[in-house]
Amino acid sequence: MVKKRHAFVGTGGRALSFIEPLVTAYAEQNELVAICDLSPARMAYYNQLLAGEIGYHAVPAYTADRFDAMLREQKPDEVFVCTQDSAHHDYIVRALLAGCDVITEKPMTTDAAKCQAILEAVKASGRRVRVAFNYRWAPFRTKVKELIASGVVGKIHSVNLEYLLDTNHGADYFRRWHAQIENSGSLLVHKSTHHFDLVNWWLDAIPQQVFAYGDLVFYGKQNAIARGDEKLTRYARYTGVPEAKDDPFYLDLNESESFRDLYLAGEADSGYLRDQNVFRDGITIPDQMSLNVRYRSGQVLTYSLVCYSPREGMRVTFNGDRGRIEYHEFIGTHMNRAVSPKNWKIEEKPGAEAEGEWIRVFPHFQNSYIVPMPEIRAAHGGADEILNAHFYGPPQAPDVWGRTAGHEQGAASIAVGIAGVQSMQSNLPVNINDVVALPPQARRLSELT
Repeated sequence: MVKKRHAFVGTGGRALSFIEPLVTAYAEQNELVAICDLSPARMAYYNQLLAGEIGYHAVPAYTADRFDAMLREQKPDEVFVCTQDSAHHDYIVRALLAGCDVITEKPMTTDAAKCQAILEAVKASGRRVRVAFNYRWAPFRTKVKELIASGVVGKIHSVNLEYLLDTNHGADYFRRWHAQIENSGSLLVHKSTHHFDLVNWWLDAIPQQVFAYGDLVFYGKQNAIARGDEKLTRYARYTGVPEAKDDPFYLDLNESESFRDLYLAGEADSGYLRDQNVFRDGITIPDQMSLNVRYRSGQVLTYSLVCYSPREGMRVTFNGDRGRIEYHEFIGTHMNRAVSPKNWKIEEKPGAEAEGEWIRVFPHFQNSYIVPMPEIRAAHGGADEILNAHFYGPPQAPDVWGRTAGHEQGAASIAVGIAGVQSMQSNLPVNINDVVALPPQARRLSELT
């Protein structure tokens, strides 16, 4: 059997959850031929894992300025992009034009011009882009899709989605590069792309217009001072700072091998500080956002994201003309600790009660009922394992639920967040087609690639 050749660009914490299954469970069909990153130290850590704990072997490591050389010399069939969000488009376009297919971690990119560059490169190259929207693949979320498609509550006219990021997971975005809008596009793009994609996919709908509000009300130096927490602003980072040890937002990069070897060791060659104070100056993204979306097919989404909650999870409600569906997901808290998939776990934090997941259907004129589902305690609601089987396993029959997302569906998700940022800045509604030109004749998401 000729194995499919894969290369990865970006070897931070997220890449491990895709690389390890590739070279273990799916090694019969695939091989990892190279890795690429800004930081030689990070790549050295990955090669140490590959040759040691994972039981594979070290692979050629290319610094970011040698990405094109990697494509020429290693001839990958597919490139997996896991870099900082704002660089996704660059690596996607270069890989496509070199004749490779691409898988990219979400979001596909961060602004309208970069998105357009990807769309044009797909057209010019004839190659394929898939977006790793793992949320779609979790069994509970697929069950919601199944219920809606069955018509159990008739046609859905409106959706309300409230997402809470807690002071463990949510705060972590404000320690890192995500806190600058030029890097992440804001959490309306980086994080909310999951949620907008879910709603697009659940409804099989294409967004048309967005209006949004957003503010920085909790993180940042001035907010801490205004609350009387000035003492939490007195240091630039947490690791190695004795006076920070009683800070509830403290993060010590010496606490684990992965943090030490990926981030502390990588600071000198990447310039990336993983543990910046969440109450510093220079944060340029909001920490609470709300928006409304109207879809081409008439439905409306009301959405909110809060990044400083004492608990983590989401509530989603669907209002149909024959009833209502409620989806409740509060499974505890976590943050990206760059661990192997087998070592992933919900973290024990004060106030982070894990209430579980449930789906309840409320038909008109009948008693409501819980939809029976098995308990799932795995990364991203059990989605990662299923998604990796799709990416790396043998060819399967077409997925009846349409969970594969290509470049146009990736664009439909980020377009909501990009339009939301523009709306916050202008205080006006923004038409999606003024952000990203999705096929004008299409009415359903499933009509997009």
